[in-house]
Amino acid sequence: MARYYRYRLPPWARKCLYIAESVTLPLLIFQLIRTIIFPTTFDVLLTLCFAFLFISFYLKWI
Repeated sequence: MARYYRYRLPPWARKCLYIAESVTLPLLIFQLIRTIIFPTTFDVLLTLCFAFLFISFYLKWI
């Protein structure tokens, strides 16, 4: 199976991917602060989702 290659995407999809990649870290920081202040189940799950998304962008899985 071939590895996912982001440069084979259409230009509009690549631009959306870059925007999502650049927005992930600020959202993760904001959500982490919110989770520390108001720890609800939804906030914890959302923080874990953002953390997984950030790690997958960082390790170039997406």
